[in-house]
Amino acid sequence: MKRYCIRPARAFLLACLGAGVAAAQAAPGDGSDRFFGNGHWRVAVSPWSLHFAPSEEHKPVLAVALEWQRDDDWLWGGSYFTNSFGQPSAYVYLGQRIGHLLEAQPQLFVQWSAGMMYGYRGEYQHKVPFNSNGFSPGLLLSLGWAFDERSSAQINLLGSAGLMLQISYELR
Repeated sequence: MKRYCIRPARAFLLACLGAGVAAAQAAPGDGSDRFFGNGHWRVAVSPWSLHFAPSEEHKPVLAVALEWQRDDDWLWGGSYFTNSFGQPSAYVYLGQRIGHLLEAQPQLFVQWSAGMMYGYRGEYQHKVPFNSNGFSPGLLLSLGWAFDERSSAQINLLGSAGLMLQISYELR
């Protein structure tokens, strides 16, 4: 008999997706509007990254993300990615996108997110701080540019490890 085994990163992402679906199905007036609020979904891909200290063991880092952007600038979401060592990983977060930083450049924005990351196991467990059984806190700081109402690009600072390009499309 063949046993079906779900990998921890996928299980973590599925649990987060399930929580999102449960929140979406919540009855009106039960506080669900505080979680979702008025807003829209954003999908993102990260096709390129740069390591500040490149190594032979580094592999390409690729990511996909789905986040809910509230009209009050707060956001929450999740990302599935391959880390620098080729391990499947996930990041679940909340944060804020702050736009219109400069009056002369209204397309410029900053974004931050903080949450829980899963990945970096085995011999790579010490590559991220505070890692316990693959789980560690995560923080991303980003500088971005909105091309129009729906599409944008941003550079994410990956702690002291590097930078990642992210391209986003808003489902308005």
